[in-house]
Amino acid sequence: MNTPTPIGILATGSYLPERIVPNEEIAPAAGVDAEWIARKTGITQRHRAAPHQATSDLAAAAALRALDDAGLRPDQISYVVVATSTPDHPQPATAAIVQGMIGATRAAAFDVNSVCSGFVFALTAAERMLRAETDGEQPPYALVIGADVYSRILDHSDRKTAILFGDGAGAVVLGPVPAHSGSFTTSLATRGDLYRTITVPAGGSRQPASAATVHDGTHYFQMDGRAVRTFVHEQLPGAITQLLNKAGVSPREVGHFIPHQANAVMLGEVWPDLRLDNASMHLTVDRHGNTGAASVAIALDTVHRQELLAEDDLVVLSAFGGGMSVGSTLLRWAPTRHARRPRIMVAAMNEADPRAALRAALPLAAAAV
Repeated sequence: MNTPTPIGILATGSYLPERIVPNEEIAPAAGVDAEWIARKTGITQRHRAAPHQATSDLAAAAALRALDDAGLRPDQISYVVVATSTPDHPQPATAAIVQGMIGATRAAAFDVNSVCSGFVFALTAAERMLRAETDGEQPPYALVIGADVYSRILDHSDRKTAILFGDGAGAVVLGPVPAHSGSFTTSLATRGDLYRTITVPAGGSRQPASAATVHDGTHYFQMDGRAVRTFVHEQLPGAITQLLNKAGVSPREVGHFIPHQANAVMLGEVWPDLRLDNASMHLTVDRHGNTGAASVAIALDTVHRQELLAEDDLVVLSAFGGGMSVGSTLLRWAPTRHARRPRIMVAAMNEADPRAALRAALPLAAAAV
């Protein structure tokens, strides 16, 4: 019996809109100052989509960069999966629009909405589908894209949400990789009983858009920040432990932790509880903000292109978001274009004082820890 060919990440790409919005620009409407935003979140700036740009535009740009990195044509892709909670339209799927934009004529296309966890959920779905097709004559490939334009659904006077979010897209190409590398294992979970924690109440079949919903602001993104923080502290450490136990991997073997870029201060607080003592936690939230389903993919592309990942490194991607959902996956990094060879250990974010570790990564955020 032949051993199935493993599927892994072959290439990455990302796109951030040209316009950069510093804290000083958004602080007045939210009733705070720039220093307060940096101190509470570690964020100093974020990118905003231009008026003519929708989620599909950002997603297509990131996808083409990933394809270029992989050396593949769009018509070689079997699946286009877009993770988003800010689709271009209620229907059709944003992935269908992206498929047409980039010319992936052979690809089936669909969306995944697990809010900020969406990229990890989409990655899992695509990897499982490709794994079932590796015995064919042609190698199967998939584009997995996380993309969101949260600036279109924010109440800019709500300091709980307006200060956090940016717009952007990240993408990966999945395909066959050498036997020693590829996707290792995944853990996904949803707590539907907590779905009200993060929501856009109006605009769906439960509460259709109307003049009244616009007047009441229920078409805007809403979040209970305290409940989200509690959820992350209670659920994320256990999710990482479950993931590594499922894979039979010691926490000390993990070299990189790339989380959902929600809030640097919150991540700094939960970091010691993850017990990934030899891993580097990679943060890009200071300059990108929270880009929703795009955040893990953008951070991964940033780290990859900086050549911080080496062949055979164990990498944990982990996200949490509305639903409430948590998704984590463990990868053994493949020999990609930007992977370091031979393997060199990356300095770990494992200092005895987690405040010192966060201070080294984000000086402004450390003041709030």
